[in-house]
Amino acid sequence: MGLVIGETAEVGNDVTLYHGVTLGGVSLKQEKRHPTIGDCVVVGSGAQVLGPITVGEKALIGANAVVLSDVPAGVTMVGIPARQVIARNRSSAPDEFVAYGTPNGDLPGPVAKVLDGMMGEIQTLRAQVDELSEDVPEPEPVTDDPCFGDAR
Repeated sequence: MGLVIGETAEVGNDVTLYHGVTLGGVSLKQEKRHPTIGDCVVVGSGAQVLGPITVGEKALIGANAVVLSDVPAGVTMVGIPARQVIARNRSSAPDEFVAYGTPNGDLPGPVAKVLDGMMGEIQTLRAQVDELSEDVPEPEPVTDDPCFGDAR
């Protein structure tokens, strides 16, 4: 949905293009002006891959990345302009589909990081509440209320 694939673009086998991806050109000349995408590439939502560049097989392009130069096989590119991140090289990985955004051993998902941090914070706060509740004495029952004259 919402894909733009230029007329001279070439897309390999088993490529995943998420919504809002553009495989665009940077000139109007009648020549090869759009990207060539290798096999088993995953291009994240909103990414822009521009010009007559080559994206190597099994590369990952992050959401909203703007890729303006060739991408080696098996690497992950993120940012504007896109740059390679330190990650496990996918070129030697087994031939299996890895959905975009699926964390692997080298790059834990950002949501997982946040949840782990929140769980640690919750455990710390629970321990503090338990410690404070041990020091609070039980309230004495009210036997005579001066305003209403009866026990409540």
